[in-house]
Amino acid sequence: MSVDLYERLLAAVKGQSDDGAIRIRAEYEPTGGAGSRVFPPTVKTKETNAAGYLTEPRYVDGQAVEVVLLDQRQSQANRCEQALLDAIRRQDLFIPHLELATRAHGVPVRITSLEAPHRCRDAYFRDAEDETGTRFDATEAGAALCRAATSDLGAYLNLAPTDLVYGSWDSHRKRRIQVKVSRAYTSEMYGVAPLNGARAAGRLDRLNLAGDTVAVTESGWSPLEGPKAPKGVATAKMSELGHGMIPPTEGLGGVSVKTIHRQATMSVAQLRMLQFGEVDGEYAAAGRALLAAIGLLGDRLAFSAPALHLRSGCDLVVVSEQVEWVRRGSNGRPTAEPLESDSVRDMFALFELALERAAKAGLEWPLAPVRVRPNASLQKAIAKSFEAGGIGEVEDE
Repeated sequence: MSVDLYERLLAAVKGQSDDGAIRIRAEYEPTGGAGSRVFPPTVKTKETNAAGYLTEPRYVDGQAVEVVLLDQRQSQANRCEQALLDAIRRQDLFIPHLELATRAHGVPVRITSLEAPHRCRDAYFRDAEDETGTRFDATEAGAALCRAATSDLGAYLNLAPTDLVYGSWDSHRKRRIQVKVSRAYTSEMYGVAPLNGARAAGRLDRLNLAGDTVAVTESGWSPLEGPKAPKGVATAKMSELGHGMIPPTEGLGGVSVKTIHRQATMSVAQLRMLQFGEVDGEYAAAGRALLAAIGLLGDRLAFSAPALHLRSGCDLVVVSEQVEWVRRGSNGRPTAEPLESDSVRDMFALFELALERAAKAGLEWPLAPVRVRPNASLQKAIAKSFEAGGIGEVEDE
């Protein structure tokens, strides 16, 4: 079955079929049941400059409704990347990537291009060096990525192919023409007709320590000896330092929605735009089909389970799911066909076949990630983030 799916993908990225995309549509409900509250991500809203949820009008099944965004495209891409990285670390497969590794105060620190905000073009890698002390952009791999252009993304295909699936932007290096790669895979989740909930947030202190004002220094805090703190000594309320009672106050309480949807697409049109320099057509097509296979595998690894945890208070179960080809319309109507196979096992087989065919066409992947370490300045910044800096204010509970 994977052979048939691969051949169809290959024909699509060559522009030799009526297939324009692969679409995934899924419906969920909260694990607590329909109508139970779920918690969207909070953002600072423009209207109030306070925490809120992202809502917008949208057509759903032909009806204009309000929806609340439960997981945006960036977050959904990150979930797929993390699922692929987990598979790499389990040694289920290997996909080339960059890896920055160090230690800070005895704690291992590792960041890969599947986790960094701008992927292989992130500032973490700009501010890295190899084991000889050569800055990353001057190494063989770094220089190849710096030379990449829209007309030749071959270095990305060889060193960080997931960047071509989930998008990348080389905005951290000064150049007049920045390399910006659009996502070939997109996904988002939203709830329909949200009703805002409310909750009371506070803190109970079993000892009910007094909410006195105390003196705060770098070494800690201490009760005031008199009615006022000595001149030049900072002060804070006990409640600000995590002690004492905080009376409950009204806060964001999640939402109740009619239905929850996920919509994902693998764009054949975007894949067909990817160029890898002066290579023959078979190499380019095999590379694009391999990228499609990576995207489909990432989606299945991240979202094919019967339940999904987005964040605290947002656990969902799958109600229904369709994975389908989106084809050229006919007689004024869209055309879609179920994908021949859509399980994780099927997508692993598709990936392995796509990698084999790409290798036969001339693709040579490295056998290990490109490993770098932070330069001196970045190392100091990383180490500082692991240092305790006295007492901070307690966060809202």
